[in-house]
Amino acid sequence: MMKNVTLVLSDGTRFRGKSFGYDAPVAGEVVFNTAMTGYPESLTDPSYAGQLMVLTYPLVGNYGVPPFTIEADGLPTFMESERIHASALIVSDYSEEYSHWNATESLACWLKREHVPGITGIDTRELTKVLREHGVMMGKILFDDEPDNIPEADYEGVNFVDRVSCKEVIRYNEGAGKKVVLVDCGVKANIIRCLVERGVEVVRVPWNYDYTDMKYDGLFLANGPGDPDMCSDAVEIIRKQMSQSTKPICGICMGNQLLAKAAGAEIYKLKYGHRGHNQPVRFVGTKQCFITSQNHGYAVDANTLDFDWEEMFVNMNDGSNEGIRHTTNPWFSSQFHPEACSGPVDTEFIFDMFVTTLR
Repeated sequence: MMKNVTLVLSDGTRFRGKSFGYDAPVAGEVVFNTAMTGYPESLTDPSYAGQLMVLTYPLVGNYGVPPFTIEADGLPTFMESERIHASALIVSDYSEEYSHWNATESLACWLKREHVPGITGIDTRELTKVLREHGVMMGKILFDDEPDNIPEADYEGVNFVDRVSCKEVIRYNEGAGKKVVLVDCGVKANIIRCLVERGVEVVRVPWNYDYTDMKYDGLFLANGPGDPDMCSDAVEIIRKQMSQSTKPICGICMGNQLLAKAAGAEIYKLKYGHRGHNQPVRFVGTKQCFITSQNHGYAVDANTLDFDWEEMFVNMNDGSNEGIRHTTNPWFSSQFHPEACSGPVDTEFIFDMFVTTLR
């Protein structure tokens, strides 16, 4: 029997639903994702840490959940990290029955096993309209039979990057030709896969690790959750590296923002962020456009870039920055996810651009 629950937004708006996941109240930032598929990858994306994820696609759960297997290199086979990072999942219609050749359990069983609440019966499109008009806001999932159990959100002022980053150095594809230091701000597994598939050794380091004295051929700045202004240590280390060497640097998502901050630019919070698989992006200086997968709530203010930096990509919907590049050095980044797991793979050439710059 599903318990009755209420989603209460910080402006007082209420949505009634049923619990199909773990039965526990939770609070966090309510954000919406417009992707039609990919809930196993999205839930395990560390960039969703601290957030209540709303899926606008109405039917969720019909293809179940793949096995949580780990490859020889330590990466999960079908997920983006070792566990669910989203604080809760909010859907319109949860499918109790599932069918897929690779499914081993239902979405509900997975959520319960990982102690993550899930609610169904919510008009997620109306909820998304509220979030689009007001902007993302905090919310609470409350259980009707526990009226006094009211959670408080652990969000403002929290360094979520520090929570999800690795705590020690991890190596992949050890002994390969070129060596890349990957700064783990909450890296998705497919970013590591894309680098390894291109024949480089990946040295994954914590977000605030000083790698400037290490021997390596290129620097890769990964995605991550929360406010980039909380990562001043990482910015200072990137700035130190850029002052010492012109070694290639590539960033994705949070990596784009940290690179921009190291270059002196400012960051601002988007009204409701970009989360989905259909964001149109234009390559600056051309008429070439790409459909991209995105998951971010902050953006680079391109007007604050130094004279020796320029925009590399722009968003065709709202004109916001989608990537930057240095005018002379091999330093560039994308706000979108070229590894796109799940999602379109139109921009995976970003990894090829980076690897070809390694000396």
